[in-house]
Amino acid sequence: MRRPAAGRAIPLLVAAASAGLLLGAYLSQHVGGLAPCPLCLIQRWPHFAVVALGLAAALAGGRARAGLLALCAPALLVSAGYGVYHAGVEQGWFASACAAPMSGGSIEDIRAQIMAAPLVRCDEVPWSLAGLSLAGWNALASVVVAALTLYGALRLGRAGT
Repeated sequence: MRRPAAGRAIPLLVAAASAGLLLGAYLSQHVGGLAPCPLCLIQRWPHFAVVALGLAAALAGGRARAGLLALCAPALLVSAGYGVYHAGVEQGWFASACAAPMSGGSIEDIRAQIMAAPLVRCDEVPWSLAGLSLAGWNALASVVVAALTLYGALRLGRAGT
């Protein structure tokens, strides 16, 4: 016989995975000194949604649990999409407003462009491991957790827990 708490483990694991990715991002920022660029910050927002949805799913029961858990997968895929785009910007495959070079003009125009430019550029790789930047690792981790999330949601949906 299945214990009622057993169905809570999957959503809690999904929430913990996103919380762990966020923790890693904040540790690299505040302890490691790697300031985030605008695209780095955008990649974090879906993980906040996954933490909230995962916790809500753990508190819910029945098909609502499976439904809330299933909503985590698109959020994770959004973060993965931004991660792929960001890694592409870092590699020069895609253009980004936060990586755009300055154009000519008067001294005042150039000064305005410098003052409006982000402090951290999106096209620079501040850290990498095995050839993947933090954006690439986020994309990879988000896809893996999204796949596990869908598997868990299907499993919970069939079990009705």
